[in-house]
Amino acid sequence: MTATRVDAEVIRRLPKAVLHDHLDGGLRPATVVELAAAVGHTLPTTDPDELAAWYFEAANSGDLVRYIATFEHTLAVMQNREGLLRVAEEYVLDLAADGVVYAEVRYAPELNTQGGLTMNEVVETVQEGLAAGMAKAAAAGTPVRVGTLLCGMRMFDRVGEAAELAVAYRDAGVVGFDIAGAEDGFPPADHLAAFEHLRRESVPFTIHAGEAHGLPSIHQALQVCGAQRIGHGVRITEDIVDGKLGRLAGWVRDRRIALEMCPTSNLQTGCATSIAEHPITALKDLGFRVTLNTDNRLVSGTTMTREMSLLVEEAGWTVEDLRTVTVNALKSAFIPFDERNALIEDVVLPGYKSAL
Repeated sequence: MTATRVDAEVIRRLPKAVLHDHLDGGLRPATVVELAAAVGHTLPTTDPDELAAWYFEAANSGDLVRYIATFEHTLAVMQNREGLLRVAEEYVLDLAADGVVYAEVRYAPELNTQGGLTMNEVVETVQEGLAAGMAKAAAAGTPVRVGTLLCGMRMFDRVGEAAELAVAYRDAGVVGFDIAGAEDGFPPADHLAAFEHLRRESVPFTIHAGEAHGLPSIHQALQVCGAQRIGHGVRITEDIVDGKLGRLAGWVRDRRIALEMCPTSNLQTGCATSIAEHPITALKDLGFRVTLNTDNRLVSGTTMTREMSLLVEEAGWTVEDLRTVTVNALKSAFIPFDERNALIEDVVLPGYKSAL
C-alpha cells in the first residue's frame, strides 16, 4: 500500500507508540480553562478554541525559549492534587483515543510544588491519575501502557532530587529519567553526578540534546553522561555530509541509539523548515533508529495521528515507514524486553495487518 492511499482514519486506527511527550504540554484546552477558573489564574482567553489557537500561535515563534514560556498557564493549573489527577487521567484517555498503545510521559515534579505539594506527593498523585486513566481505557477496549519519565530542569539545581525520585519510584510506574528546559548554555554534563547515580542504580535515561544546541550537546549526552536515547537530536545531521556519516553520527546509528524526533515541534522552534525537509526522513533512510513523537500536543496543536498524516502527505511516508518508527519506539522503550516484545508481536504488528 502506498502513502497516497492511506487516509487519516486508517492512520488513526494504527497502533502507535510515543516516547517523547510532556504531561504539562498536552492538556485539553477546556480543562485548562476550568482548572484556571478554580484556582483564580488569568488566561489569555477563556474560550477553549481560542486558547488552543493562542497556544499554537505563540509556539510558532521559532524560538525555543519562547516556546517553553507557553507552559506558564498549564503549570498554573497543575499545582494541586485535583488538577494533577485530572490532567494525568485525561492524558491517558486522549492517547488511547488516538490509537496509542504505549507511551512514556515526562514531566518535572519540581514545577508542580508551588501549591504546597512535595515532589514525592506530585509523583504519587500523577501515578494515581495515570493508573485511573489506564483502567478506564482498558475498560473501554482501548488499553494503553503508560510509563513515566521524571525530568530535572537543567537550568535549576534540583536535578539530583529528581534523579533520586526516579530511583525511588522505579517500581511504581517510573521507567526512566530526562533533563529538560533551555538547552543552550546548560550542558548535560553540568548534572553528571545525577547521571552517574542513575547508572549505578540501573535506571535508564534520555537527554534533550541536538535541538537548540548542536553536535557538542549530543556528544556530551552520549559519551560523557551515558544517555540511552536522545530527545530530538535533529542536529545530528550536522555530522552527515553527502550521505557520509561522521564518527558521532555513525556511533548513534550503529549502536541503535533512538532519536526521539518531534517534527511539528521542531518546526515551531526553528529546528526544521518544513515537514517535507525534516531530518527524520533522511535519517530513517540512512538506517538511524528514528522514532516519531508529539512533544507537546496542546502547544503544537498535534496528535500522533496528525504527525503520521503529515509525514505521509508531505514527506511521502508509507505504511511500512509508520510501522518501522512504531517498532523502533518499542524497541527503545524503557520497559523490560519481554514487555516490549509482547507489544510488538501481539499488538503492533497484528494491528497494522488488520487496519490495512
